[in-house]
Amino acid sequence: MTEAIPGQPLAGYRVIDLSRVLSGPFLTQILGDLGADVIKVEADVGDTVRNQGDQVDGFSWYFAGFNRNKRSIVLDLKTPEGKAALEALIRTGDVLVDNFRPGVLARLGFGPERLEELRPGLITCAVTGFGADGPYRDRPAFDFIAQAMSGFMSPRGREAAPPLRSGLPISDLVTGMYGALGVTAALLRRERSPNASAGEHVDVSLTNSMISLLAYLASNYFASGRVTPRSGNDHPIAAPYGLFETADDPIAVAPNDDAFFGRLMDALDLPAMKSDPDFASNHLRVANRERLNRAVLDRLATAGAAHWIEKLNAAGVPCSRVNDVAGVFADPQVQSQEMALEIEHPAHGPMTVLGFPMKFREAPCEVRTHPPDLGEHTDEILAELGLSPKNP
Repeated sequence: MTEAIPGQPLAGYRVIDLSRVLSGPFLTQILGDLGADVIKVEADVGDTVRNQGDQVDGFSWYFAGFNRNKRSIVLDLKTPEGKAALEALIRTGDVLVDNFRPGVLARLGFGPERLEELRPGLITCAVTGFGADGPYRDRPAFDFIAQAMSGFMSPRGREAAPPLRSGLPISDLVTGMYGALGVTAALLRRERSPNASAGEHVDVSLTNSMISLLAYLASNYFASGRVTPRSGNDHPIAAPYGLFETADDPIAVAPNDDAFFGRLMDALDLPAMKSDPDFASNHLRVANRERLNRAVLDRLATAGAAHWIEKLNAAGVPCSRVNDVAGVFADPQVQSQEMALEIEHPAHGPMTVLGFPMKFREAPCEVRTHPPDLGEHTDEILAELGLSPKNP
């Protein structure tokens, strides 16, 4: 392990990041936020995300959002010199992450046997579209494909309309989180093993990650053989639960059981609804959703969103305004949680990135290093490895 940074959970571990675009870089940023020394290995053209999204002073803030707490080294892995530098780097590492298609890393000369020779006990993590084997292993995949194939899009949208994709690259993000969890678990296993070279290979795929999110849609299908139809903003198996118009703006309301239903009816001054036989159970409320929703909508139409949000929350009924992105970061709760961080880039000035969703009391995440320029740390890292600088 490398020299520890006091306090942070993964301090002292070195992660070699061969990934690009989003799933792998998000995975390794999580590890970096937790204290790991992450070295991002890039080709001379750089990660393609460097040229995507809105830029300030020629620097992509999309790239910045997924590559803080990393150092960047440029290596040409098709040359003997580049491969030799990567070999030297692997010898110092604890984790190697890639999101190549299956077999690419081996064709570059870094198959499992070679990696074991270079660094016994190395934890490797491969991010793929469909998994390490199976009939689709060699197919190209991006987030949209994983959303479509996994069934994730199936329940999204209205019943008579086409299924909808998530506007966010959800499969990349979920896969990155699973990968970070898998790597951390493998490091813990290695630490606990009497065998100091207890390595592990972690395989996470976009499609499997999305399938794992099917939740009650999968369990209902397993139990009944039926596919839950699309229901728009209404909850597929709970009512009244969804997006409701008020006198001005819509609000999200989420009473998910009998107790919350009772609180909602009391807050709306509709106490008779609690004893209506059509609404005596959640199953019946779903079956009679249209009449129930109409009664709720009629009552909510008598006042605006701010009134109902205050009243329903005071009654213990979960509800919220539907924020756009600007509204999110203007919200006082979000601001109190520091979910937008101002950081300083020495070459490009101040920039804003998303904050840390994990809040540690004793060992908090922190931004130790800015998102790097392409190859910013090449000479520094090569010198650490005892190799000649690329740009003497």
